[in-house]
Amino acid sequence: MTTITDDVFTEPEDFSPDTLASLGPLRRLAGVWQSDQGVDVNPKADGPERRVFREHIRMEPIDPQTNGPQLLYGLRYHIHINTPEEAITFHDQVGYWLWEPATGLIMQSVTIPRGQAVLAGGTAAVDDKRISVEARRGDTRFGICSTTFLEKAFRTDYYRIDITFNDDDSWTYLTRTDLAVQGREPAFNHHDTNTLRRVAQPTPNPLVGLLKSGKTS
Repeated sequence: MTTITDDVFTEPEDFSPDTLASLGPLRRLAGVWQSDQGVDVNPKADGPERRVFREHIRMEPIDPQTNGPQLLYGLRYHIHINTPEEAITFHDQVGYWLWEPATGLIMQSVTIPRGQAVLAGGTAAVDDKRISVEARRGDTRFGICSTTFLEKAFRTDYYRIDITFNDDDSWTYLTRTDLAVQGREPAFNHHDTNTLRRVAQPTPNPLVGLLKSGKTS
């Protein structure tokens, strides 16, 4: 975990500006990804519904970020999902994946346009082939915040994503969300899985481009 020192203002000075070279286990997520083999299992009035979906994910390196002495490297991401049955977007999500080299902390922020935000956390080593982050409702560090309707009708009590990096440069995720659906018990295990394949390489973070061009002022 992050060590909180007495000096919470002084920022680090001697660190790499190259995010792609400093992302630890998250480096394998950088780039543009796609798959039409995703599977979603979600609650409906008549029981669980299984949907096959097509997913497109863009993961872009951002410049190093500091919280006083804390140093983070990260990816800004956008997920867009459609299904074969409907033209309207099935799922849209934006956020960040973050890595703290000093501690092995990894974080994922999740924001979806239905009035919900999540910050999930976990730990990993640089060369781990499997990473996980999780969040719980009510946790003030890694928690879940939802609008009034979702809190009453489809309350999210727990979120977790497990990612496995495959030897063929693809990666597979399994997402679990425990939903307390109004009038029903027990909580519903809303889960999604997919294996993403690279369709484009990542571009360097903006600072690296500026340093290469000599335009840093």
